[in-house]
Amino acid sequence: MSVSVVIKSGVAEVYIDHPPVNAPDSTGWNKIAETITELGRNDDVGCIILAAKGKGFCAGADIKELAADGSLITQVNAGCWNAFAAIHDCLVPVVAACHGYVLGGGIGLAGSCDIILASDDASFGLPEIDRGALGAASHLMRMFPIQKVRKMLFTGEPIDAAEAYRLGALEWIGPRDELMQAARAIAESIASKSPKAMRLAKECMNGIELLDIKTSYRFEQGFTLELYTSPDSQEARDAFVEKRDASFDDQS
Repeated sequence: MSVSVVIKSGVAEVYIDHPPVNAPDSTGWNKIAETITELGRNDDVGCIILAAKGKGFCAGADIKELAADGSLITQVNAGCWNAFAAIHDCLVPVVAACHGYVLGGGIGLAGSCDIILASDDASFGLPEIDRGALGAASHLMRMFPIQKVRKMLFTGEPIDAAEAYRLGALEWIGPRDELMQAARAIAESIASKSPKAMRLAKECMNGIELLDIKTSYRFEQGFTLELYTSPDSQEARDAFVEKRDASFDDQS
């Protein structure tokens, strides 16, 4: 799991790089959390851009790891919670620059950010229902209306960047080769403000937000853990890894 950082003009660019689909394993999530927390405490950083290398932003958790050892769900849950909380609680604003697929844990990362931009090839979804899991609906609710979130969670069907922009989740949508330029323009504007004022503004916004995202996500994780103890969950993971349709006829 590679997380690289470039700091320039008061902006820290954080890149997730974990081929083939940027699906962090049980330790990778904590690496993201540690990186974001450390940068937030860096006096030379006034804003952070969270982006990714490769074909997509983040495809969520490493399902192959969990298919091999379902007991790792507790470590994955903890790592995801730490990563999403680190972004939400970061002392400076965090801007998500999303491209390609933004799925599962990728929604948790993007939805924890203060501002989201996306290239026009991006898609957003929670496919966990077909992977024997639940999760990140708390973060999706920061992006979309509740009925849209319910449909996405219940069906596992994603929406494209144009629809996400129409629903107000995205600050910017455009060609992929212009994504980082657009993200830098916003981040540099934020970083140019008074560091004291910006840190107070971030803390203030977190304090007045109606949804306590960390508590609601912890609530979700309890159901994820319960689901992971069922045969249905193991069957869903096995089917995903084996590239076949899941069969729940004999599951209980």
